[in-house]
Parts: sequence; structure tokens; C-alpha cells
Amino acid sequence: MEKTKILSIVFLVVALGLGYYLSNSIYTSITESEKIAAAEAQVIEKLTMIREAQIAFQAVNGRYTSDWAKLKSFVDTGRFYIINKKENIITLAYGADSISVEIDTIGTVFVKDSVFTTEKYPNFNLENLEYVPTKGEAKFAMWANKIKKAGLTVDVVEVWNTAPVNPRRKEDNEARTKKPLRFGSRVSITTAGNWE
Repeated sequence: MEKTKILSIVFLVVALGLGYYLSNSIYTSITESEKIAAAEAQVIEKLTMIREAQIAFQAVNGRYTSDWAKLKSFVDTGRFYIINKKENIITLAYGADSISVEIDTIGTVFVKDSVFTTEKYPNFNLENLEYVPTKGEAKFAMWANKIKKAGLTVDVVEVWNTAPVNPRRKEDNEARTKKPLRFGSRVSITTAGNWE
């Protein structure tokens, strides 16, 4: 009976220790997943801001840029033109239509005021646009160029996180959704993000 009591106590202590270890490891795993999700949400928000800036830059300049200084300067001082377009359709005597288009520039608006409003991006800070929000001094990598696609020369851009928070996000992963967070592509005409 004495041995049975001792073995029961030992098994109880082992079971309690094992239960604590398992519950603690599950809690730690859940907490780590929540931290990664929160950090990646910040990175996605910053990538969305950079994508908006690149799309605006391309709309005004006809190309994307891989230079942070040019992109930030454009966001700070660049302008969109407000254009009024009027089409006149005149039916000719023989039944065909003649179309004339009048385009009038009626004003400009700053990129910063129209794209990066405080309602849309309350945390927008132009000074740290190129920095990964969760990794201090790490910067996003940015690439822009022209490629040939279906016989045409087109502009492409790709921006990606150089310091992923999630250790499973690696460049050598085959699936695009498992690579570090990014938008755009070097081989196709897209500005979609791999989180979408």
C-alpha cells in the first residue's frame, strides 16, 4: 500500500507537470500567432500606402519608381491635374458621326491631400514610409522597371518586406502567399498584394 501511494503521488505530479507544460505551450503558440498577425497587419497597411503612392506616381509620370527619395518627394509635393473632358458628337450628312473631344485642365490637387487623407490613413507618416513598421531600421525593398509583355513594353513594380516577422515567410517558398509580404510583380502587370 505504501508503494501504491508513492506511485500515485508521483503519477499525479507528472500528470500535473505535463498538463501545465502542454497548456503553456498552446497558450504561447496562440499568443505568438496573435503577435505575428498584428505585426503583419501593420506591414500590410504600410505596403498599401506604398502601393497607393506608386500608382499615383505612375498615373502622373507614366512610370513607377524604385527611388524612395523620388517617391517621397512626389507624395509630399506632387499634384494631380483635375481635368474636364467634353465630347461633341456631330452627325454628318451621310449618317456617320464625327466626334471632337475638348480637354480642359481646371485645377490641381496635392497627392498628399487626395490620396493620403487622415480618414483613410490616420497613421500616415511620410518620413518613415520606406521602413518596415515592426523591424526598426529595416527598409522595404522596391524594384521598378519596364518589361515586354505580349509585344508591348509595360511598367511593372514590386515592393516587398525584407524583414518578415513570420519565420515561415521565406523567399525560397514556391507559393507566392508564403513569401514575405509584397505587392506587384517583376513578370506580370499587377499591383496586387500576396495577402489579398
